Amino acid sequence: MVAVVDSGSTDGSDIIAAKHQFELCRIDARSFNHGRTRQEAVERFCHGKQFVIFLTQDAVIEGPDSLNKLLHAFTDPCVGAACGRQLPHRDAKPFEAHAALFNYPPASNTRSLADAQSLGAKVTYLSNSFAAYRTRALSQCGGFPAHLILAEDAYVAMRMLMMGWSIRYCADALVRHSHSYSIAQEMSRYFDFGVMHAQTPEMIELFGAPEGEGLRFVLSEFRYILGSAPLLVLEVPFRNAAKYAGYRLGRAYKRLPNAVCRRLSMTKGYWNNGPSAGLTDVRQ
Repeated sequence: MVAVVDSGSTDGSDIIAAKHQFELCRIDARSFNHGRTRQEAVERFCHGKQFVIFLTQDAVIEGPDSLNKLLHAFTDPCVGAACGRQLPHRDAKPFEAHAALFNYPPASNTRSLADAQSLGAKVTYLSNSFAAYRTRALSQCGGFPAHLILAEDAYVAMRMLMMGWSIRYCADALVRHSHSYSIAQEMSRYFDFGVMHAQTPEMIELFGAPEGEGLRFVLSEFRYILGSAPLLVLEVPFRNAAKYAGYRLGRAYKRLPNAVCRRLSMTKGYWNNGPSAGLTDVRQ
C-alpha cells in the first residue's frame, strides 16, 4: 500500500496520487510536524503491517530494486530501522554534492549501542527522507516524538539502540536527494539542529557533542571544494561559521523570544501558536 500525506503542495502531486489510487491525506502546511505527522500516518495506515518505508517528496528512487534492498535489511531480526544511501541530484552544486557524499558513504554497515564509543553521535544517524522501520520496534520505542523540531528519526534510532535493536545503513538502496542551501539557509538549518540537541540533552550525555564530527566535515568539505570548485573555497569558512553560529543560537533557544526563534528557524511552523490540525482523510 502507498499512502501520501500532502502538506499543501501546489504542483499537482495530490492529483497524481489520487489518479494512481494511492491513499491520500491532506494537511495544512502550518500543522506539519516532523514527528507527529509521521506518527499519525503510521497509526492510520500501518496497522497489522510489519514494515513501513518513509520517502520524502524530493527523494527520487534510483534503480528498480532500491525498495527491496532497503527491506532486505530486516532479514536480520535484530534490525529495527534501516536507511538507504542518498546520492546528490545530478545537477547538484558543489556544497550540496559534498554533503550527500560525506554523509552517505559507499559501504553498508550495521550499528548497535556498542558502536557508540567509536562513532559517537553518528551511531544514531538515520534519515526519514529514505528510511524503513520494523513497526514492532517503532512501537516499542514509543513511536515518533511530537515535541522535537526535527530529527525525529535520530531520536527513534537512539531509543531503538538503547532497547537493544540495531540500525542498518544500506548503501545499495539508492535515492537521489540533496539540497542547495544558501549561507543564510544553512544557518537556519543548524539553528534547528541546535534546538533539537537542546531538547534532547540525553543524546549529548550518551553520545557526546557533535562538534568533533563537524570538524571532520569541514576539513572534508574544504578538500572537496578545493578539488572540484576552487573558486568557491573562500566560501567554506563563512558557510561553516554561519552553521556554527546558528547551532549555538539554537542550543540557547530557551533564552530567545519566540518571534526571534521563528525568524532564525528553517522550520517556522514549529513556532506557531494554537492547536495543530490533524490528518484529513481524502478518498477520491
